[in-house]
Amino acid sequence: MTAPRFGRLAVAGVGLIGGSLALAAREAGLAGEIVGIGRRRERLERARALGVVDRWTTEPAEGVAGADLVVLAVPLGTMRALMEALAPGLGPEAVVTDVGSAKRAVVEDARAALGAAFARFVPGHPVAGTERSGVEAAFATLFRGRRVILTPVADTAPEAVARVRALWEAVGAEVVEMDPARHDRVLAATSHLPHVLAYTLVDLLAGLDEHEEVFANAAGGFRDFTRIASSDPVMWRDICLANREAIVEMLDRYGEALAAVRAAVAGADGAALERLFARAKAARDAHAAGREAG
Repeated sequence: MTAPRFGRLAVAGVGLIGGSLALAAREAGLAGEIVGIGRRRERLERARALGVVDRWTTEPAEGVAGADLVVLAVPLGTMRALMEALAPGLGPEAVVTDVGSAKRAVVEDARAALGAAFARFVPGHPVAGTERSGVEAAFATLFRGRRVILTPVADTAPEAVARVRALWEAVGAEVVEMDPARHDRVLAATSHLPHVLAYTLVDLLAGLDEHEEVFANAAGGFRDFTRIASSDPVMWRDICLANREAIVEMLDRYGEALAAVRAAVAGADGAALERLFARAKAARDAHAAGREAG
């Protein structure tokens, strides 16, 4: 597929994800001009100084005026207000997409806020990122070889989906499509639950009387498991609230599994522990082998 060429790309929220997509689009020659939209002038000016955007504005409707593509890369809790603010500035052919980690809530927000432009809204989620945040953390190769999930609904215009798909493919991503509800359940298990567990474990240990000694003696396994607890707390607060039903389901199931492990440890049931660990190892190894083969 020929790489798309957008005369003007508007990015609302120029942090790790929005900034990385802007850099990737610039590197691939996909946009004639990149406009940054945000609330804090110093962050937007920093994005311009780093060459992430060509110009910036704190007025959403002004920022999307004349844009061929608008990318919403803001916390889920601010999504509807942003959509309402930018809707009057959208051109009749402008395509809008987002990068949020929960899709049903975003679809509801867009349906309520975008009016006729809802047909040109393509819900999306790049399954990529790091524990760092802010425009300084952005880099152009973030999405290469990573998966992007698009979750269009029946009202979504096919040509809008095609343009957003082409954008992501042009910056090196693998694009798949999924129903919004299925996306939210899958991501609750594979992304949202692990983040909640990492935050909770670190907070638990930080509250111990001997927390300094605990952290001083933490090995690689602890660092690997808890790395994601350095992610943006506001973003993850909003994700938990937006996808709370699916996350609560996964927390309940994890709680049941953890209770079974506790019983095995308390009862000195080594056979049960070994069976669980062996099943988990086999599943993890098979998953890793599949990724390497792919």
